[in-house]
Amino acid sequence: MDISEFRVTDASLFSLSDTVAEPPSGFDRDESKSRLKSLTKRLQSLQKLMWGQRKERLLVVLQSIDTGGKDGTIRSVFGKINPQGVKVHSFKKPTERELAHDYLWRVHPCVPANGEIGIFNRSHYEDVLVVKVHGFVSEERIQKRYDHIRHFEQMLVDEGTTIIKILLHITKDEQKKRLESRLHVPEKNWKFQLGDLEERAHWEEYQDAFETMIRETSTEASPWYVIPANDKKYRNEIISTLIVETLEGLDMQWPAPEEGLEDIRVE
Repeated sequence: MDISEFRVTDASLFSLSDTVAEPPSGFDRDESKSRLKSLTKRLQSLQKLMWGQRKERLLVVLQSIDTGGKDGTIRSVFGKINPQGVKVHSFKKPTERELAHDYLWRVHPCVPANGEIGIFNRSHYEDVLVVKVHGFVSEERIQKRYDHIRHFEQMLVDEGTTIIKILLHITKDEQKKRLESRLHVPEKNWKFQLGDLEERAHWEEYQDAFETMIRETSTEASPWYVIPANDKKYRNEIISTLIVETLEGLDMQWPAPEEGLEDIRVE
């Protein structure tokens, strides 16, 4: 699989309407499941190495419209690796305390430490998405926030964090199916909120906000990947491949053992 096709390379020309959400014709779900199993084993090995070396940091940012598959991606891609080295942070509606500070105040303490994979389930980008769509702040402030975010992420990269930003792209019809499933399947009822329908009414505004977000904040150091997410197996294979290839590119090594271990005998 060529991951580069999902990376935004020329952000100024990016158009979400030109981006596919479905897998290619001929996609074999059974073969994909087998490939995902192999990718998961490789990811387990790489994450052990990362945790042992304690030098690298990986931040994975997941964004999508409601029902886009953020939770499912986290379970399917990261659910079988050592939880000690993986930290998931979900950024929901800000609390009163968080609103009393700048919008990045709650984000910075959650970035990964050495040896960790940090996953943001939603992120600082909510403050140029939902905030923008609902007009909670002015367009002038939104524009300044794009600058803040670029500088914030560049600082993280400069200090040793590798960043992967993922937009899970689904169609409006697919969202309809997923919302209906939450209504009609009893064990999914808890996921459904009336506010989901209110947000769905702003579908086009969110598409515009996602598109602008990517145009403004996809950089060489901190790129966006737009992942077709209508099919969950295809989504999981792409993202697993992306994470594995990124970790392999870090050229990690096991820490050197203490000297003299070859002479030790355990009695």
